Amino acid sequence: MSKIDRRIGAGLFLRFLSTEPVSREFGYDRGTPVDRYYVENFLARQSSEIRGRALEIGDAAYCRRFGGAQITQQEVLHINPGNPEATIVGDITVPGVLPEAGLDCIVLTQTLHLIYDMKAAVEGMRRGLKPGGVALVTVPGISPVAEDEWGATWYWSLTTLAATRLFGDVFGPENIEVETFGNAYAATTFLQGLAHEEVSKRKLDVVDDRYPVIITIKARRAA
Repeated sequence: MSKIDRRIGAGLFLRFLSTEPVSREFGYDRGTPVDRYYVENFLARQSSEIRGRALEIGDAAYCRRFGGAQITQQEVLHINPGNPEATIVGDITVPGVLPEAGLDCIVLTQTLHLIYDMKAAVEGMRRGLKPGGVALVTVPGISPVAEDEWGATWYWSLTTLAATRLFGDVFGPENIEVETFGNAYAATTFLQGLAHEEVSKRKLDVVDDRYPVIITIKARRAA
């Protein structure tokens, strides 16, 4: 057992028996949230796809980090005006908001569950992608619900089956790759609000489909 495992076991076991989590901020106040460990590993593996004219939601932090010089034109979508990074303001579910067949890549992390009409959002992504373009999407499975402004529109958590059906219906089953990440240990630490720096990476890397913390989707528009 590692020093970190012993510290978590000794210092937090009694807290796990409480109805109050260790952190109500997803672990941001302690480090990097557990779900972001999976999100960032996914984008690192798919970094070669983050290129050309790329769009991210809210800001361009992940595009800059994982796409870098491969990006020739950066777009940022935000639902509300006033975001200084936004190049496109509007609702992804509305036809015409994204440039028609204009994007090489869309990075949409931990956002789709905030949109009630998820199918319309997925259809919007497909319309916005060039033939051969790819959407890199992550959605929550087992997760706390945000207490900030996003809690008011936190409509969904997904399963692998739901994500496969949702994206397969729009992009075609042959054009999507869906993966699940997480296990009982990962789900417990995430629900408690621990940071991934505090817990065992070896245990986080074990995949148990019955306890999905994160679901990742790679969807390509057919050429």
